[in-house]
Amino acid sequence: MNLLQDIIVVDFSQFLSGPSAALRLADMGAQVIKIEKPGNGDICRQLYVSDVMIEGESTIFHAINRNKQSYAADLKDADDLEKVKQLLTKADVMMHNFRPGVMERIGLDYATVKQINPSIIYAEISGYGSEGPWKDLPGQDLLLQAASGLTWLSNNNDESPTPMGVAVVDIMAGTHIAQGILATLYKRAISGDGALVQVNMFESILDFQFEVLTSYYNDGNQLPVRGAVNSAHAYIAAPYGIYKTNDGYIALAMSDILTLSALLQCEPLRKYSDSNSWFEKRDEIKKILADHLLTNSAAFWLSVLEKADIWCAPVMDYDKLVQQDGYKLLNMEITVKTSNGLTITTTRCPIRVDGKLLVADKGAPQLGEHNETIDKQFELEKIFQEK
Repeated sequence: MNLLQDIIVVDFSQFLSGPSAALRLADMGAQVIKIEKPGNGDICRQLYVSDVMIEGESTIFHAINRNKQSYAADLKDADDLEKVKQLLTKADVMMHNFRPGVMERIGLDYATVKQINPSIIYAEISGYGSEGPWKDLPGQDLLLQAASGLTWLSNNNDESPTPMGVAVVDIMAGTHIAQGILATLYKRAISGDGALVQVNMFESILDFQFEVLTSYYNDGNQLPVRGAVNSAHAYIAAPYGIYKTNDGYIALAMSDILTLSALLQCEPLRKYSDSNSWFEKRDEIKKILADHLLTNSAAFWLSVLEKADIWCAPVMDYDKLVQQDGYKLLNMEITVKTSNGLTITTTRCPIRVDGKLLVADKGAPQLGEHNETIDKQFELEKIFQEK
């Protein structure tokens, strides 16, 4: 389903934040042209998240750049830069995630691009914005998790600050810039006017924490305090957390402690009859619950809790997850193929429209693979022939 059919996106971004947004636009049917430096291309081609490589390139590059075209251009070369500028005259969206000042030096800043294409949606992601003492700091995911306070929300209170094990800042910033692009494309359809859409990763990860930051702002600036036992959320009462059983783990969300006492036949929990104590005494309650759950298996406890509609779940690794019927029913795995004929299994776009999935089978492009195709489509060679 090509929701964004005929929308042309020229994407200069690298790594994860910008490319994740461009991926989503490609999933929706946009033609995404990835501008890459000749020779090495997007640094993400060599950014390994494991020791797994595909065609000599990182798995993450293939995961996040499927269904795109690659156009190799040296932006320091006058002829290549002119070709790119001509391409931008036909584009609906331009994206980049360079540090502040880089595009100005190249000559592809918003003011310049707007002159050659007044209706373009110009979208940029930075680490900390274009002003202030932090503007030149590297916009790297782990560093932003650390600086934003996020790492103080996970793990128990006697443990070190703990980052999330995924690139959450990159993906949130990419989600936000994609939202901004879609909104301004709608606005342009009405007014005909282009727009500058800006997202910085620091603001994205602060917004990600709106729930706990709002509590901090309105609670006399009291810092969130992680629990000492099975902590999963600094502001939620017992039993919220992950618990070990005698053969695995289960997760328990918000539940009535007295109900749990009866269901689990855990007599010591009965004394916590005042629901107001479930936060204040969360560590006591969780310790009792944790000790009790060790006496039987995860499957046994889940069979008891699920029948009573208690919010609970097994804790699964990927090996267990992919064996579940519920997972298989989702058809989250897709197979894409590169121009070399290599097939790669990855995840699909999670969006459904009118019950239909947004899927395509094209793998990530080789560096500069589509130069000739794009030159012909946009008559870029003809420009130089007429000079």
